[in-house]
Amino acid sequence: MFQLDESSRMVEKMVRGWCEAKLAPRLPALEAGTEMPWALMRELATTFGVAALAEAAAKKRVAKLRAGEGGDREGGGSFGGDPMMMAVFVKELSRVSPGFAMGWGVSVGLAGGAIVGKGTPEQIERWGLPLVTTKQIGSWCLTEPGAGSDAFGSMTTTAQPTDGGGYRLRGTKTFITNGPGADVFVVYARVDRGEPRAAQGISTFILDRGMPGLTTGTPFKKMGMRDSPTCEVFLDDVEVEADRLLGGAERGQAGRADTKDSLGTERSGIPAMAWGILERCYDQSVAYVRERQQFGRPIGSFQAVQLKIADLYLKLKTVENCVFRLAWMQKAKVSDPAYVNATKALCSQLAVDGALTAIQLHGGYGYMEEYHLEKLARDSKLLELGAGTTDINLMSAARTLIGPEAIARAD
Repeated sequence: MFQLDESSRMVEKMVRGWCEAKLAPRLPALEAGTEMPWALMRELATTFGVAALAEAAAKKRVAKLRAGEGGDREGGGSFGGDPMMMAVFVKELSRVSPGFAMGWGVSVGLAGGAIVGKGTPEQIERWGLPLVTTKQIGSWCLTEPGAGSDAFGSMTTTAQPTDGGGYRLRGTKTFITNGPGADVFVVYARVDRGEPRAAQGISTFILDRGMPGLTTGTPFKKMGMRDSPTCEVFLDDVEVEADRLLGGAERGQAGRADTKDSLGTERSGIPAMAWGILERCYDQSVAYVRERQQFGRPIGSFQAVQLKIADLYLKLKTVENCVFRLAWMQKAKVSDPAYVNATKALCSQLAVDGALTAIQLHGGYGYMEEYHLEKLARDSKLLELGAGTTDINLMSAARTLIGPEAIARAD
């Protein structure tokens, strides 16, 4: 269980080679915003057959739905639905560019995954297939300027039913990954018929770039993940037909659970990104302390350095073991929200701490762009903020473990 099989090792080797040859040379342009990552995403999907596998899985899902067989989504299709192989894939991307891995995951896993997993056959064919095959780029629009951790309670984006059976969307979404270049926008909104806010259900709508009233802001300037274009999305009386309502029907209060399912998927992917960050930091640091000479000997001979290397190794193996267990849970269809939330929080913290430790081991060189560690440190910080902050993740885990009723009584 805690060792990669031959197929995963092969994927690891091939993706690492592609990242070093294709992705790494493009990082300066991607980070500067003079080049967008979409063409590279499509090349990646084609090179490793990910698009073909995802297409086959989505079509299988459509056939089952039309035959009246609902059931679970077939593992997303990537690498035959093997979650460990997919984790290795994300890990290798994150060794070079966590931002690129983030953009890929949001487009294929979150936006595409939401449509393939919850959509009607027609929606899967029209929007899901182009997203999971990277023919189109998707964004997942939940966060708002005033609705971050309190995504539901503070959500102000509304969908008002119209006389023709459609909806009119108004609101603003922010921190939207892939927003500057997305073709498809998966938007979460309150269905407002004039009821009190607490009674309004959450529904999901599929929008296309170019629809009247839908505009995107200029890309944000960020501390890290600069190669993951991010912006605001503005909805100014966007008129949509009922066929753009994900799943074909309003979900009412169940829409919150659907959104939490997607958040759980996102949180399950964060540890694989942390794995890639820590593995690169560890590998590079071990090589450096063996070669770097000070006071007439390698700095790896000093106990203080040895302690840091051992600590970095422990962080790496802790995250690696978390990823193995998450992959086992996904394959065995084991639901454990507390573990998912707690693991996301832990792995994010370890990635940030590990990247800073690696910079410390490299001294002034670690602070330079040339050694790549400063990028990993900048990028890793978002893992503690996105998909729920560390505190929110831990509180969600605690509420699951203790029980919401007991916590409510204590409040």
